[in-house]
Amino acid sequence: MNDGWESDNEEVTFEYPIPVQNETYNDKAKESNWREDGACYKGNSTGNYKNKTQHEKGLVVYIDSKKIGKFIGVGGSNIKDLQSRSNARIYVDKSSSRDNYTPITLTGSDAAQQKAKELIDEMYGNTNTKEQTIGTEYTKKEKTQNDNISFDWNKASKEYNEEQQNKQEDYPPIVKNFYVEDPAIANMSAEYVAHIRKANNNIEVQRVFDDEENSSKEFHIPNPVQTFEQAFHNYPEVLEEIRKQGFTKPSPIQCQAWPILLSGKDLIGIAQTGTGKTLAFLLPALIHIDGQGTPLSERGGPNVLVLAPTRELALQIEKEVGKYSYRGIKAVCVYGGGSRKDQVDLVSKGVQIVIATPGRLNDLVRAKLLDVTSVTYLVLDEADRMLDMGFEPQIRKSLLYVRPDRQTVMTSATWPEGVRRLARSYMQDPIQVFVGSLDLVAVHSVMQQVYIVEEEDKMNTLYNFFREMESEDKVIVFFAKKSKVDDFASELALSQVICQSIHGGRDQDDREQALEDLKSGLVRILLATDVASRGLDIEDVTHVFNYDFPRDIEEYVHRVGRTGRAGKTGKSITLMTRKDWSHAKELISILEEASQEVPEELYRMAERYEAWKEKRAQERETERSDARGYSNRRGGGGRQNQSRWGGNW
Repeated sequence: MNDGWESDNEEVTFEYPIPVQNETYNDKAKESNWREDGACYKGNSTGNYKNKTQHEKGLVVYIDSKKIGKFIGVGGSNIKDLQSRSNARIYVDKSSSRDNYTPITLTGSDAAQQKAKELIDEMYGNTNTKEQTIGTEYTKKEKTQNDNISFDWNKASKEYNEEQQNKQEDYPPIVKNFYVEDPAIANMSAEYVAHIRKANNNIEVQRVFDDEENSSKEFHIPNPVQTFEQAFHNYPEVLEEIRKQGFTKPSPIQCQAWPILLSGKDLIGIAQTGTGKTLAFLLPALIHIDGQGTPLSERGGPNVLVLAPTRELALQIEKEVGKYSYRGIKAVCVYGGGSRKDQVDLVSKGVQIVIATPGRLNDLVRAKLLDVTSVTYLVLDEADRMLDMGFEPQIRKSLLYVRPDRQTVMTSATWPEGVRRLARSYMQDPIQVFVGSLDLVAVHSVMQQVYIVEEEDKMNTLYNFFREMESEDKVIVFFAKKSKVDDFASELALSQVICQSIHGGRDQDDREQALEDLKSGLVRILLATDVASRGLDIEDVTHVFNYDFPRDIEEYVHRVGRTGRAGKTGKSITLMTRKDWSHAKELISILEEASQEVPEELYRMAERYEAWKEKRAQERETERSDARGYSNRRGGGGRQNQSRWGGNW
């Protein structure tokens, strides 16, 4: 069973009967089928399941209809495995599919239903594809009220905010402004402020939504700080914790973010991974928690909520929080794949910071096991990644319960429309801090090498790299599929080469152990899928080896960013084959921007692909003309079977 991090691109189909609507439910026949097959289908017969009765008793999750075949598995193997692991019964109701989603009903005891739901969330709630797979439970009654597919989020958010505004007097007041500006910072000239920002990786600061509603408001953007003392001179305990970590000066995002966040303003931080974004929002969060007027014992829940797209990033943030001891503040990480009971137990003991993945957060909030109405400081970390992974429904549902007058922080490596939409929905007149450029770029501390090879030569190239590794080298090798990771791990083990592996199909404990082994130096080779391309902060990784080119250029940039961290240099090696030619043009731009060597063959690959695209566009136009009058016919015919390389390689 995989947990939905990535697909192996295998289409699995299975013919099975579908529960019949409005027919008599036959308990005896159903139970007989279960004893014999242990599934919701049997041979080619159709079960007589009364839809209303069954659905009202169970939970309903929604899965992308395109993935139903993979969900069922060959011969129903995946469903049988889910049922065996959860003791729940699972019904696939394809006849009720709508808007490209298929309902899956989970029945049995409450514990069995919840276990099955958790397992499905592991598979589909944390998907890293752009197909938005939904893993949130509903009874039939709830579905009609809160349909996750057609739900009007803007209307719900507006209604909720209006309701919350009416209840505002019931909430304790929020203290947000903890900033006392250092006189040296306050007296900076505008010219010197501009100089500091330019010198710190070209920081750009602006008001995001400078529209008519906000234009009349008085607005001040704090000047950047240059030292830790200038930011936290009123908080000696924080300064002492920073000194313990051995930092010498703030990173660019920190020097501008700290004055803004300590002033109580909402912030959008746009910067590449590995630039100190976590500490930028963490230290003001600690001060924010300690500075509220209500005693910790009377707050009823956490003050700080951090949402992160992946378990690895969430656990890394928790580890970062653990480095700083401040006024007894406690944090807990909740994520799919970990023990739900253990996580709930930790939350119930009283914590001030909750770090969560969206699926598990939504699960706990809806089950009323986590009260987020006490949250006054909200962080959406790597918001672009969460949207790419299809988490927007879970994010929006969970945030309906967070008071609207909170302070909100959003970090992102890019600034797409989806992130703008979230910012406008959930932030109050935010200040945006750009570090570097909004253009997609790779870190300049990494030497990038690209080799055009044949598919059958890739393995030898990788093994040659292993043989040439120095004693202090550490490498992350990226593959496109989990199966490749497992195959190479087995091959290396047979060759007496010590390595570790990480992908979405491995248990969480194994994934954590793999990262720990690489950090400690117990192993120097980590085989991975794109699970490891974001959020992993291992400072001494010297190399990234792209055995398979990633699915898009953004992932290439994030893979490269796993090395060259914390002021060190690194090296990336990327193998490209002819089937990767659609990425050539964008890769050239990345290499040229970073002043890297671009192979001549890569230029030729890009030119050939552009010529092929133009030729195909002309052919399609001709085919559309020939097919006039047949509006549903797709062009291509025999031409679609010709060589995609144009025969000129």
